[in-house]
Amino acid sequence: MAMRKKYSKEFKLDAVSLVTDQGYTRTEAARSLDINANMPGRWVKERQADDGQAFRGNGKLTPELEEIRNLRGQVKRLQMEKDILKKAT
Repeated sequence: MAMRKKYSKEFKLDAVSLVTDQGYTRTEAARSLDINANMPGRWVKERQADDGQAFRGNGKLTPELEEIRNLRGQVKRLQMEKDILKKAT
C-alpha cells in the first residue's frame, strides 16, 4: 500500500506563490516541484478560501472552532452542576 505524501505548510505556500505571484501555470508549478498536477490548484483554492488560516495541519482548529469547542465544554459543565444542584434539593 502506497503511503500518502505529506507536504509542509512552507512547501505549499511556496507552490501557491509560484502560481499566484510568479505567473507559473498550475501544471508548470507541479512539474517543477515534482508533484501531482492537481495539487497546486487545490492549494491555491484553499489559500484563497481560508483567509490566512490555510494549511493548519491535522488537529489544529481555526480560532472560531476552538472557541466553539470551549463554549460547548462550558455548557456541558454548567449543565452537570445544575443537575447536581437539582438532585441535592
